[in-house]
Order: sequence, then structure tokens, then C-alpha cells
Amino acid sequence: MELTTWLTFFAASWAISISPGPGAIASMSAGLNHGFKYGYVTIFGLVLGIWTQLLVVGVGLGALVAASATAFTVVKWLGVGYLVWLGIAQWRAPARPMVAINDSGEVVTQRSLILKAWLINIVNPKGTVFLLAVVPQFINLSHPLLPQYLIIGATLALTDMVVMSGYTALASRVLGALKEPHHIRAMNRIFGSLFVLAGSLLALFKRAS
Repeated sequence: MELTTWLTFFAASWAISISPGPGAIASMSAGLNHGFKYGYVTIFGLVLGIWTQLLVVGVGLGALVAASATAFTVVKWLGVGYLVWLGIAQWRAPARPMVAINDSGEVVTQRSLILKAWLINIVNPKGTVFLLAVVPQFINLSHPLLPQYLIIGATLALTDMVVMSGYTALASRVLGALKEPHHIRAMNRIFGSLFVLAGSLLALFKRAS
């Protein structure tokens, strides 16, 4: 990949990462509930989700999702259901500041945070269609494809980790200032509502004709 091509994609990657979406909500939710040091692992799950999406696009399955109304609809509604479920769980979460315990009293492991974040990204067909539309513009078919996909994957991971760490840190600092139970409860409900809103927006997303 030529330097000028990569610089253009690098700029586009920042725009992709900064734009609000389920990943940003998940990062802020993790910072809100677990603090920065513990909640930061959510970002690794989001990056794994991006790489999974990129792999799907790379092997051509993204074209199937974009072309098949049935496949697209199934994946879309899985994503909608998962985001709404996360929103309800966040809304009902107990008002405990910076704890790694869920509403059933069980310890929330870093592995579970990574898995949840991974699922958020892989069940988002909007991400697959977006990558399917954007990535080919930066691929030179006359050159080996694997190195180009590796560069794209590394670039997306870098920008997303920087941006999402900012979201996580912001939420954890807000939580540090809002220690009263009613403050935490209000924040949980705000983020829960944002998850539901993200799911509702995804439900309105239509396959490009």
C-alpha cells in the first residue's frame, strides 16, 4: 500500500472511530461501571469485532450480507436485539460505583467484557456494509492482498483504541465526580437508553439497493 493511500485511509479511520455508535456507548458504559483500568479491556473486544468484520469482508461474506436480503435482515435483527438487551441490562444495573459486579451479584470478568464488546461489533451489519463500501477503495488488486488487509486492520485497531480509550476515560472521570447512588442510577439509565437508541437506529438501517 502506497503511503499516500495509507494516509488517506488513516484520516478516514479517525472519522470512522470518532463517529458515535454502539462501540462508543460500550466504551463509556464500561468506564462508567468499572473505571478506566478495568473497563479498558472492552476496547480489545471492539477491536476484535472490527477484525472479524474485516475478515468477513475480506473473504467475500460481506458481499453476501450486502446482496442477500434474508442474510442482511437476520444479522440486523440479531444486532438490534443484542443492543436493546444491553440497554435494558444497563438500565436495571445497581447504583454501585466502579465495581466489577453485575446485577445478579456475580463477578464481571474481563473476558466477559471483551466478549460483550466483540458481539456488539460483529452483529452490526451496518459495519460490514460500511467496510465493504470503503475498504475496496484502498485495495490495489495488482498487489498481494494479505499485506494490505493487515495494514488496514492495524490502522483501524490503532485509531479505535485511541478514540475508545478517550470515551472510556471520560466516562470513568465523570463517574469519579458522581458518587451518589442516584447519580450512578441516572447515568446507568442514560447509557441504557443510548444502547436502546442505537438498536432502534440499527433497526431503521436499510440495505443499499
